[in-house]
Amino acid sequence: MGYSFSLADIEYLTSPQGAHALEEVAALELSTRTHLADLGRVRARFGDRAAVLVETVQLRRRAAGKLDDAGGWLFTDDALQQSTPTLVARRRAARLGDRPVHDVTCSIGAELAALTAASSVVLGSDLDPVRLAMARHNVPRAALVRADALHPCSRDTVVVADPARRAGGRRTHDPARLEPPLPALLDAWEGRDLVVKCAPGLDFSSLDWAGEIEVVSLDGAVREACLWSPGLAQPGVTRRASVLRTERGVDAWEDVTDADPDDIPERAPGRWIVDPDGAIVRAGLVRHFAARHGLWQLDPRIAYLTGDRVPEGMRGFRVLDRIKFSEKALRQELTRRDCGSVEILVRGVDVDPAVLRPRLKLRGSAPLAVVITRIGRAGVAFVCEPGAVAGA
Repeated sequence: MGYSFSLADIEYLTSPQGAHALEEVAALELSTRTHLADLGRVRARFGDRAAVLVETVQLRRRAAGKLDDAGGWLFTDDALQQSTPTLVARRRAARLGDRPVHDVTCSIGAELAALTAASSVVLGSDLDPVRLAMARHNVPRAALVRADALHPCSRDTVVVADPARRAGGRRTHDPARLEPPLPALLDAWEGRDLVVKCAPGLDFSSLDWAGEIEVVSLDGAVREACLWSPGLAQPGVTRRASVLRTERGVDAWEDVTDADPDDIPERAPGRWIVDPDGAIVRAGLVRHFAARHGLWQLDPRIAYLTGDRVPEGMRGFRVLDRIKFSEKALRQELTRRDCGSVEILVRGVDVDPAVLRPRLKLRGSAPLAVVITRIGRAGVAFVCEPGAVAGA
């Protein structure tokens, strides 16, 4: 639990005195090593304002790797954790274009910032007065109102929602336990063009969703699932994987959908093994991705792909040898290759890499990778060079 902000805190932090105090506190290291001493200095200088100043500076530092141009923003700890990374929000805003948008769970404004850059008409609303005050400071271009996401207060807008993913202080994968509950949210805005950001592990089986489910990853980590209502979905598309990444400071992305071809050959393993991005796997679009890039599967039921090249921006493992999997055979092969450290990837076989690694008793110097899986009913291990990203 982070510091509990009040409206009085927001008023102070946005005043000239508060801004000056934040500058002073931001000059401190505030590391684990210096925290007690730094906190003592802040208390001596600013009295009972110390906690809110230190919390704000630390939250701004945490936000730096997630949100662009947010160095002067205000956050709560929970709001920052759930805020949409800038690249993801920017991509969603670009897809919506210049349509009028209402973010009905705007929180501190991470989504609003991207929407206002793309659309000339943006409304934000939230029930929490503190987060709404923070959003007013963070995104002054947006029109803001205090309102319940389950009680519509706008017309002729695309509705964007991001229900809170915690119930009783713990993450939940039950749509009915989100805040507001997802079924109630969908009922409240029935008939409207709607975009709902959800956790990627959410169980959608209870929803009769007629639109598109998009799974989004950023720099290799799956970030969210997003529901697009039929009026916003691409015709013929019900599932999409959006693979976003930052390359040399430039936004890059690839979309794969279930409308793409999925015909791939059945062939022996190629020179490379490719572990598809998690968004592609979770969206069930492994074959579609493979068909696009001239790859094929090691086994029809396993998500590992293989081929004679690695798609740009993807991580691949160049195969050195293939052996029948057993701990003894793998240990002997790695010892023969003077292996001292190994990355272990597993799918389709009951093997825990954390348990297996020390049992291999590696004492060499060479780094290697091992992909353990099954082809048909046989367990196999591919000994590979360390993983490399194509084009990096």
